[in-house]
Amino acid sequence: MREDELTSWCRRHVGSEPAEVLFRLRSISTVFGDGRDVVVKARPAEGRAAACVAAQEWLAGRGFPCARPITPVVAVGALDVHAEEFRPGGEMLRGDSPEVAVRYAEVFAWLMSELAGLVVPRPLPNPRWVRWDHGDPGLWPVIPFLDERDQTVVPDHVVETAVRARRRLLAADLPCVLGHGDFEAQNLRWRGGGIWAVHDWDSLTWQPEAALAGAASGTFASAGPPTLPPIQSSEAFLDAYQRIRQRPFTVEEREVAWAASLWPAAHNARWEALHGDPPVCGAALRAQAAERLRRAGA
Repeated sequence: MREDELTSWCRRHVGSEPAEVLFRLRSISTVFGDGRDVVVKARPAEGRAAACVAAQEWLAGRGFPCARPITPVVAVGALDVHAEEFRPGGEMLRGDSPEVAVRYAEVFAWLMSELAGLVVPRPLPNPRWVRWDHGDPGLWPVIPFLDERDQTVVPDHVVETAVRARRRLLAADLPCVLGHGDFEAQNLRWRGGGIWAVHDWDSLTWQPEAALAGAASGTFASAGPPTLPPIQSSEAFLDAYQRIRQRPFTVEEREVAWAASLWPAAHNARWEALHGDPPVCGAALRAQAAERLRRAGA
């Protein structure tokens, strides 16, 4: 989104021009900050954004700590654009101990409880790192900028883990629900010992509850390069989540949760290998995959 397009959009939909661009972030969306403490988010139009923003607005209205949307989603060429409050401040909660895992599980359980009362269009397709249910040929969802690279550099143990985890996930017969699909430390901020803000609502996902909790149990510790926390920490996360939700998982749900803890890690390990990055997630996956797959019944 060019500066002139940003200025025009803000003038029309926010009622003022940006005094200055405070920051830009680029991942699955581009984020602009302006002088009125407003954030403008632009992302490729995939049909997901309206549902994600509606859920974010619902959560903010119920007192959940997230930025409140100011405008609905508007199509601007090939982009979906909206404005929301700027919610700065807070600090990341770092660490991968069972005690830290429980604190993240408490927030995730709160989030899932709030979303359980919301009905929005399904935000599909799911983000690529939780898109094990894709209909594309082959193991991985089609991601052109990754697929064009030399796939032979991806370690065999990463591919084998992804195959077995995906097979278990696809064999499950569980209803899908709405949840956060990128529950990493870098997307949350804490203040005064409590949660201050949860970010990245473009990553809302439509998957079984146990799978969403399982994926979160494997990603919560990622404060920089993605990693995989110790198995006992994922276990503490899942135990706390079930206790807080007062909803013990069935045997199938427990297996699905453990399988889902592996898919984002396999995606991240593939990314590392294809980009020549240090195998942070890849090393953790190599060390833990066998036990996680055992718990997944895979």
